[in-house]
Amino acid sequence: MAEGDTRLKSSLVGGRYRLLEVAGSGAMATVHRAHDEFLGRTVAVKTFRALAPDHEDDQRRRAEMEVLARLSHPSLVQLFDAGREVTEDGAEHVTYLVMEFVAGADLRRRLLQGPMDDDDVRSLGADLAGALSYMHELGIVHRDIKPANILVPDASPGARSRRPAKLTDFGIARVTDGARLTLTNTTVGTASYLSPEQARGEEIGPASDIYSLGLVLLECLTGVIEFPGSAVESAVARLLRDPRVPERLGEPWVGLLPRMTAREPSARPSGDDVAADLRASAHRDVTVTL
Repeated sequence: MAEGDTRLKSSLVGGRYRLLEVAGSGAMATVHRAHDEFLGRTVAVKTFRALAPDHEDDQRRRAEMEVLARLSHPSLVQLFDAGREVTEDGAEHVTYLVMEFVAGADLRRRLLQGPMDDDDVRSLGADLAGALSYMHELGIVHRDIKPANILVPDASPGARSRRPAKLTDFGIARVTDGARLTLTNTTVGTASYLSPEQARGEEIGPASDIYSLGLVLLECLTGVIEFPGSAVESAVARLLRDPRVPERLGEPWVGLLPRMTAREPSARPSGDDVAADLRASAHRDVTVTL
């Protein structure tokens, strides 16, 4: 039985998904690499902790399933299946999601090695901004854009083109016209990447995701978290100052990142605009080089 299996009866989840090694683990869930024995392919199985019944947790899990089921984009992890499995003692049910398996590391692990190459950050940013544009057009706000929720695929041997980065973990995503899953004035997200409106516990929209993506891209370029510290320290810092974008980064960053991280949401570009700017800047550089 694989480690981190949340006391399931068998490593064969749903009668077909054979759990293999743990690919990632957090406070509420564990992700295994698994083998779909019916279709003969590798998948990722996310199993949620079997805890005492909690209505809000159940809502969040169902929300993640419903959000993922609606999405189909090259830079969003695809949902294949979902269900519930009984624990070993038969007393509880464990919710599981079966998703596309992405061979590679999350961006948090990649950044432990230091700053990324400028061209790689442009490609990463264009991928993620395009995914956010697609989500936002469907009325979905992710609300937790951070390196740990971004998968950077390994390069495929002999491939002519790179594989796109993928955004994952929609556990606190919100449909903008749907019911709220958190109380008013409650902060949801990860402290170092919150938008100012998130830090204030206000209603948030697509512009909040753009701000968080701006902080992630800045960290990719500098290798430094712009707003570190405790949750309170990090949240307060962005209310007092804007992120520092070093001039040495050059264009498009010194023009684009301050717009993405503007304190006023209405001043931020859309995901589509960010993606277009990054793709255009990469094309200009190639043209000059040639």
